[in-house]
Amino acid sequence: MNLKNKITNKLQSSKLRPTKQRKKIAEFLFNREKTFHFTAEELNKIINKKDSSEKISLATIYNTIDAFKKAGHLKEILTNNNKSFYDTNVSSHHHFFDIETNELEDINYNDIKVVNLPHAPKGKKIQDVEVTLTVKKS
Repeated sequence: MNLKNKITNKLQSSKLRPTKQRKKIAEFLFNREKTFHFTAEELNKIINKKDSSEKISLATIYNTIDAFKKAGHLKEILTNNNKSFYDTNVSSHHHFFDIETNELEDINYNDIKVVNLPHAPKGKKIQDVEVTLTVKKS
């Protein structure tokens, strides 16, 4: 399947019409080799660079991110400063969060062992455990 079809399918599976703006956002997010961590505001700055001929509204960016998250194409990571980051890697894994640079870095899921988990509340089960370690310069 070519890239245009993959992007269109991803948009449609997210219940989004494949408009030119949404295709641009999806191509930027998902046509890459490495995991991409970002905030909506950072994505807005990148997508709407000064030399960009067609601007995308911040509302479209937020709505597209939200739809991708709900469809399982993005993962939201809430940091200790209540800032939402999004991750294109939706598999289970952990993160370092640098409080000085506001950057996330992946940690392999198997590199952290969590022991002594509490019991889940009645009627609930633990689905997954993801750890975010906050770091700064030593």
